[in-house]
This record gives sequence, C-alpha cells and structure tokens, in this order.
Amino acid sequence: MKLWGLFFFLFVVSAVQASVDSIQIFSNSMNKQVKVIVVKPDRLDTAIKLPVVYLLHGHGGNQEQWIKNAPQIIKTANSMNTILVLPDGGYSSWYFDSDIDTSFKYETFITKELLPYIDANYPTLNNRIFRAITGLSMGGHGALYLAIKHQDLFASAGSICGGVDIRPFSKSWDIFKKLGTIESNPSNWEKNTVINLVDSLKNDDLNIIFDCGADDFFLAVNRALHKKLLTKKIAHTYTERPGKHNADYWGSSIDYQLLFFKNWFVDN
Repeated sequence: MKLWGLFFFLFVVSAVQASVDSIQIFSNSMNKQVKVIVVKPDRLDTAIKLPVVYLLHGHGGNQEQWIKNAPQIIKTANSMNTILVLPDGGYSSWYFDSDIDTSFKYETFITKELLPYIDANYPTLNNRIFRAITGLSMGGHGALYLAIKHQDLFASAGSICGGVDIRPFSKSWDIFKKLGTIESNPSNWEKNTVINLVDSLKNDDLNIIFDCGADDFFLAVNRALHKKLLTKKIAHTYTERPGKHNADYWGSSIDYQLLFFKNWFVDN
C-alpha cells in the first residue's frame, strides 16, 4: 500500500506539472542568440490555442530568474492552461532600444522577434486580448514600458516592485550607458520612463496591475505612478504589501498577478 501510495503521489505530481522548453532565438536586431524558457501546459494540444504571459526578469538576472524565484509557476501554467514565456533580457537592458549602445535593442527583440517566433511555433491565441506581460524590478519597468508603447500587442500588463520612474536612479545600474547621462541627454530619460509614458494612455487602453513591497526602495515611484493614474482616471489595480525588494516578495506576488491575468482571459 505504501508503494502504491507513493506511485499515486508521483503520478499526480507529474500530471499537474507543465513541461519546460529551453530554446534560443536569433535576434537579427542584436546579431546574437537570446535564450528563452517556454513553460507549456502538460499534454499540450496543438489544435487548442492558448493565452500567453510574458515574464521579464530583473537587473542582473536572466531567463531562469522566474523559475528560481517562483518555481510554482510551472504548475500554474497548467492550472491557467496558459503558455508562459521567460526571455533573457540582458544584464541591464531595461527592455528599451538604446541609441547609445546599439547592441541593446530589447524592445525590438521582444516585440518584433520574440512574439512572432512564439506565435509561429506554439499554439497561441495570436491576439492582444490573450497576451499579457509582467516582470519584476527592471522587468516591471520593461513590462509596462512595452505594453504602453505596443498596445496593439498587449491588452494586459503588470509590474512587481518595478522601477517605474528611472529618473531618480540616474546613477544606478548602468542605465546611463544605454541612455546617456541625464545631464547630457535629459530627453532620453524623459521619453523612456514609464511614469511619463502613461500620459499617452486613456482609460481602458490596458488592463493594468502593479504592486510594491512596503519596505522596497521603489515604493515612492510606484506610489507616484498610482497617484498619476488616479488623477488621469485610468482604471488599474495597485497593491502595497509587507515585503522588501527580494525573491520572497516576487515569488508571492506573481501568484496574484497570474490569477489577475487568468480572470481576464476567462472573461474575454
């Protein structure tokens, strides 16, 4: 009976696990291979098209960061019946195209190379309504940045502890190597920070969720973004919870955001 019980347990665990592809996609814009992890629901039926959520990592991370910080997302892909895509966004890309360092064109890679590849090679619902993007820290900035600039591609966007206003951190994380210094290239900073991009938003343009830990160094800029969205009367979901800028917070927060996206997919 004990052996049978163990077998049954292993069978159940196996049944609820999604499968994981580790692939490389050649970026013509950056002339290099980019590593990507794709988490697929178990027993994927290619005849059934599925929603997709793109998960962007933080500064210093790579395509494996979300798996390490939130391993439960492998099972969540099954329960959501959704494909999760985790690209390597570079050590400090902030997910925009740099005109200072032309080897960094991660906006182009995500929107014009990665998305078409995923839609061509996996059974996706190739429609903005069923495509979401979120990320942590640098990836939180990247997710909102890309979604606001490319509303034809994304209907839902999130951010977890995101650097949603990069200007107060102009000396940090080598951002100035991609944009120039804020003193010499102020316009680059103004046009590439999320809090300014929301000026182009109207209510219901995007389904937005973001949150930040109460002890996070990005708390002030997240509160400022929340206040600006309220002033502009743009519907969104914003939450502050106990926590710091660390894996414990990110690993917990992603569960809420994936549920948020799941409910949107179901309703639509």
